[in-house]
Amino acid sequence: QVQLVESGGGLVQAGGSLRLSCAASGRAFSSYTMGWFRQAPGKEREFVAAINWSGGSTYYADSVKGRFTISRDNAKSTMYLHMSSLKPEDTAVYYCAADSRFSWSLSHKDYAQSYDYWGQGTQVTVSS
Repeated sequence: QVQLVESGGGLVQAGGSLRLSCAASGRAFSSYTMGWFRQAPGKEREFVAAINWSGGSTYYADSVKGRFTISRDNAKSTMYLHMSSLKPEDTAVYYCAADSRFSWSLSHKDYAQSYDYWGQGTQVTVSS
């Protein structure tokens, strides 16, 4: 079983930055594909970014490319999402997700069903 806890959300002005963290329990974090998703009120959950087991490969939604950076520290069993140049449309609950089944690539990791563990979410609100 994998337990994920997000933190770092909050209120920020447009153009500002935030860093989200996702702390994972378990002993095999370094083998997991990890991802971030977000969901705004009344909208579908959408993919934000994914990172492979080593951190050597990343993948971003077009809406956040150039603004968000996903990273991980396997020694700390933690994944991060650094968000900059934030826009009001980035306002959402951000969810951390893990795929505990080892894979060599990020193929299909923009689909929520590719992940088998989820955190509780952290609210990010960007004011204009």
